[in-house]
Amino acid sequence: MPDVLVVESPAKAKTINKYLGSGFTVLASFGHVRDLPPKDGSVRPDEDFAMDWEADERGQKQVRAIASALKGAKRLFLATDPDREGEAISWHVKDMLARSGALKGVLVKRVTFNEITKRAVQYAIDHPRELDTPLIEAYLARRALDYLVGFSLSPVLWRKLPGSRSAGRVQSVALRLICEREAEIEAFKPREYWTVEAKLATPLGAPFTARLTHHEGKKLDQFDLNTEVLAMAAKRAVEAAKLSVVSVEKKRVRRNPPAPFTTSTLQQEASRKLGFGAQMTMRTAQQLYEGVEIGGETVGLITYMRTDGVQMSREAIMAIRDHVKGDFGADYLPPGPREYTSRAKNAQEAHEAVRPTDVSRRPADVARYVSDQQLRLYELVWKRAVASQMASAELDQTTVEMAEPKGQTKLRATGSVIAFDGFLKLYREDQDDAAADDDETRILPPMRERDALKTDNVAASQHFTQPPPRFSEASLVKRMEELGIGRPSTYASILQVLQDREYVKLDKRRFIPEDRGRLVTAFLVSFFERYVDTGFTAGLEEQLDDISGGRAEWRAVMRAFWEHFSRAIEATKDLKISDVIDRLDEELGPHFFPAADDGSNPRACPSCANGRLGLRLGKTGAFIGCSNYPECRYTRPLAVPGGEGEQGGFADGVRLLGKDPAGQDVTMRRGPYGIYVQLGEAGTDEKGKPTKPRRASLMRNMDPEQMDLERALLLLSMPRIVGVHPDKGEEITAHLGRFGPYIQMGQLSKSVDRDDDILSLGLNRAVALLADAKPRGVLLGEHNGEKVEVRRGRFGPFLLSGKRVANLPRGTEMESVSLDEAVKILAEKGKELPPLKGKGKPAKPARGKAKPAVEAAPAKPAAAKPAAAKKPAAKKAAPAKKPAAKKPAAKAAPAKAARRS
Repeated sequence: MPDVLVVESPAKAKTINKYLGSGFTVLASFGHVRDLPPKDGSVRPDEDFAMDWEADERGQKQVRAIASALKGAKRLFLATDPDREGEAISWHVKDMLARSGALKGVLVKRVTFNEITKRAVQYAIDHPRELDTPLIEAYLARRALDYLVGFSLSPVLWRKLPGSRSAGRVQSVALRLICEREAEIEAFKPREYWTVEAKLATPLGAPFTARLTHHEGKKLDQFDLNTEVLAMAAKRAVEAAKLSVVSVEKKRVRRNPPAPFTTSTLQQEASRKLGFGAQMTMRTAQQLYEGVEIGGETVGLITYMRTDGVQMSREAIMAIRDHVKGDFGADYLPPGPREYTSRAKNAQEAHEAVRPTDVSRRPADVARYVSDQQLRLYELVWKRAVASQMASAELDQTTVEMAEPKGQTKLRATGSVIAFDGFLKLYREDQDDAAADDDETRILPPMRERDALKTDNVAASQHFTQPPPRFSEASLVKRMEELGIGRPSTYASILQVLQDREYVKLDKRRFIPEDRGRLVTAFLVSFFERYVDTGFTAGLEEQLDDISGGRAEWRAVMRAFWEHFSRAIEATKDLKISDVIDRLDEELGPHFFPAADDGSNPRACPSCANGRLGLRLGKTGAFIGCSNYPECRYTRPLAVPGGEGEQGGFADGVRLLGKDPAGQDVTMRRGPYGIYVQLGEAGTDEKGKPTKPRRASLMRNMDPEQMDLERALLLLSMPRIVGVHPDKGEEITAHLGRFGPYIQMGQLSKSVDRDDDILSLGLNRAVALLADAKPRGVLLGEHNGEKVEVRRGRFGPFLLSGKRVANLPRGTEMESVSLDEAVKILAEKGKELPPLKGKGKPAKPARGKAKPAVEAAPAKPAAAKPAAAKKPAAKKAAPAKKPAAKKPAAKAAPAKAARRS
């Protein structure tokens, strides 16, 4: 039987299978095969950080496939990526196989390769090793840290700061950097200053420009000429001066090439030169690493792209040097190979820099085999690697000092010329926020001491100091790496999470914090300052590196962290919402209520005049309201007056959108549960009983400024009938659920995609979505007159019979359960469903007939819980749901799933 080799991706498996031939079966794990379940109790500090692992359906399927391939095999090679995550995946695969008994008589070895080439793969197979225990322990510590921070801190945010999403160990620090930079910009006060420049000419008439450096015998500092009056006086002095050359200084300087790319510098330069986001860069680099088809053979074009190392193998360096000598000539080859070391904090240099696997494959040679995006990134990697082994550039710099005879007025001219371009012939590194400076390209005419100069024109220019620039993806990645926060391989996902949670937005390739993000940062800085401190976070990274290097014991690091962190969490239990509001109002007051130009009170209520505006917290988040509530109902969204989003304020909390066909008012209002639309007003029926108007909350992605009468009526008509399935003849309905919009047909339901509009979703699209939907349940039969079903819930499969529910045992497939087994499980583990409250749920329309909008009137808007309660996308640093107060979430799953059903 062939040996088995496991890699992470199917693309890599296909390539390596061709290299190794029939003696190997190459399978993919598709990344991680299991993870911590997103529920309370998955990491248990009181049991010395015992951890529960759970495999999803895909992970179980892949491990079963590997186990099947191992039958009769003698060797298993774990060839996941050569980093901390790759080591962890190999450990998970081995552990799951061992638990299933698939490794009896099988020799398990770990192999790694930095590039996907036939030579590198074969070398790895010939030199296997054991799993790296310290690397695995560092992964366990990192995963436990991220879980405990997320599952402990996020519930505090949800309780004390409604409307918040979740918090993460590294993402919160990155968010703080963005918010603090914005606060610097807002607090910045520009200062005026002037410069004086003269257009001069040599005795031979050659023109050049010089800047005033000394006036009235004194060297000028930046703000010495800070008014037009002073600047004009200095200008007149230059015009009146008879200038001559005092000194000419020339020197040759060398500029060395930059090191080859690491993960971080690749992301930075791809952002500057190509306009790629960090995620796009890493995705494209992964494709180049896994390989493309060239001449009938799949070849990896670059080495592994997750690395802190700047060194290259001796073989690669010599190949590049040969290429430089052949293509550029001996003058462009330095005397010896260049060796680089990383200057980044916490750098791990176990892997090579990102480089081409074969320097002879020029970008032009591979252009027809790759996409435009892949080609641009490959060219960047190729040029940077080749330039790193080229000769230094040499520049001749010239500085000319000139003055009038008494030396009261002095000017200076600088310029340089490239004497030898060296590596600049191939590659120039871009800079973040670099000031325009043409000195490098400015060439001064020949001059000698005592040359008399002619003054042609003198100009005084006004300037103002500029605030620090907002972070771009490149500059934020650079700053995080400088501070030693997180790992470069995680930066792309961290930046994406901040955008997905609407904490920041990317505008003109610069990060701007949303008000939601500023609130979260202010809260964390006020009550958990230590855990969003850059120094503390970098210190944790150093401890994780000590674990991976075998210098620290991972549970000891966790115990030290948890001792202080758990106390900080406990201290917030008695924290009152009013205390939070007061602290945030004080912290963010200058942002939301900037000083008015006319000197008026920025907190004065525009509706009642004598009220004071301040920060308020509702169940769905923060807003700005009047201190005279409820007499004055003025509110406005959390925004700066006159800025984006401020238009949403309505003086009495109500905005009339129009009238429905029956003549009733349709309004948009702000209530304790957020913004909603309402049809009509409260009244009484024929028997004198009070009636409530129909209401519907705005969905999360809805902009109140874009809400009009037509959209409001559609929202009020939900749930609605989309149509009848053309093949099955069943009715398809559209709903607004607690976890987002979805469509339903009998036992089938499917959440709609982010780009779909549930209000206008058509039948064809609904049928296409349901084609991929799995049934929510299977009827197993009847017992004691009650139907017995197995259903698919948010937290796993469960059994339902009447009002009794029970989870299926872990690892049990819902398709494999029989009626007898289900009855036994319900008898032993079943629990009674709590009664449905029904609040906020729209009435279900009758079959085949959608009810008029006026017939269902919930007591409050449908979105009765903050958006933060919605399960976020599965990210490492973020919990998937708010943990239960007493019981693990999995035990409550059947009841929740049944309610949704």
